[in-house]
Amino acid sequence: MLGHMIPPGSSYVAMGSSYAAGPGILPVEHWGALRSGRNYPHQVAQALSLRLTDVTCSGATTSNILTTPQRTLSGTLPPQIDAVTPDTRLVTITAGGNDAGYIGALTKISIVNTVLRRVPSIPTQAAGRLHSWAGAVPAAGQFDAVAGSLTRVVETVRGRAPQARIVLVDYLSVLGPDATGHGRLPLAEDEARQFSDAAASLAAAFERAATATGAGLVRASAASAGHEAGSADPWVTGLRFGIPFTGGPAPYHPTLAGMSAVARLVIDHLYSADS
Repeated sequence: MLGHMIPPGSSYVAMGSSYAAGPGILPVEHWGALRSGRNYPHQVAQALSLRLTDVTCSGATTSNILTTPQRTLSGTLPPQIDAVTPDTRLVTITAGGNDAGYIGALTKISIVNTVLRRVPSIPTQAAGRLHSWAGAVPAAGQFDAVAGSLTRVVETVRGRAPQARIVLVDYLSVLGPDATGHGRLPLAEDEARQFSDAAASLAAAFERAATATGAGLVRASAASAGHEAGSADPWVTGLRFGIPFTGGPAPYHPTLAGMSAVARLVIDHLYSADS
């Protein structure tokens, strides 16, 4: 089977948002991008002896992959696609959640709910401003555009690196079926249901893009069932805040255990595709 794998020393380009970059996981490889040296791309590259170019960046959208430079605290980064060259043999892509504001909305709504529960006497006008700041749960229809954007990313990668194996890696699941039970997460039941629907729509967008392009697909969302925030063995954090530059947790983001699990899924996918 090893003879059919991507040869050691081959070029591997990792693209995507924070669910690939790994904010809050030490060591921090690039503090502007909040990129960890133990994110799933680094673990895959180490396991398969690949030459990694990791351009993942927290906050990235599919536009930041294809056309739009991304501003970070340490400077502006070029579109991630620039890292893909004709000799690239593996590309992984985890992006699209920020296009619809998925994790951002989940974090803001959770913060507002926490504040209002702790300060129930807050004036109505102030509460309204908090709700306005938090915004709404992304609607399912917003993810239709994500499917198209991911399709364009794969097609562009294929044009630049015709021999590359391209693997779409979707997002770890955040909310389990009992997300609001036992005070686990600061969400109302209807909010949790809406966010679960949004997560399903995001996973479906990856599925549609993989079907449309023939790219590989790693269903991290399905594989992480039972490991959501607040579970006994979580692969993502809950509403926890730290200083990501020093390894503090980012709310609703992969833990090291989650990144390691995704790395195993990617490696298993590459082996199964060759078997």
